[in-house]
Amino acid sequence: MPRSAKIALLITRLAMGWMFFYAGITKVLNPAWTSTGYLKGAKTFAFFYQWLANSSALPAVDFLNKWGLTLLGVSLIAGIAVRLSSVLGAALMALYYFPALTFPYIGTSSFLVDQHIIYALVLVFFATIRAGRVYGLETWCVSLPICARFPGLRKWLG
Repeated sequence: MPRSAKIALLITRLAMGWMFFYAGITKVLNPAWTSTGYLKGAKTFAFFYQWLANSSALPAVDFLNKWGLTLLGVSLIAGIAVRLSSVLGAALMALYYFPALTFPYIGTSSFLVDQHIIYALVLVFFATIRAGRVYGLETWCVSLPICARFPGLRKWLG
């Protein structure tokens, strides 16, 4: 990969990482934040999202949402476990997509594709090309003795 492409990939990974980190850490630092309103406003799969909003699962949903975004951001910024975090992040973006979808429209200005689909596609791209190995900590991480002892870690860490 040419150096210019590596730098573009790094900048994109850092920008996406910052966006996810900021979205997550602001939720973590706000004790009043909850996903209830978003879940209750679901238009597609409303039964599922409203069940999450009204069940005893809500504290776990909020915890996973806040910390999932935050740790996804940390992973992308540091360039470590990018493959695993990107796959999980793409799944999270799919969960964000459906509540706002009124097929085939999403929101007031999108037709089938919104920012959550774009984020998911970028995350899948990161996972596919092992973006953490481009100016990230994954190359160092996979050389650690624990990765030699557990080779399966290499698949998800880099």
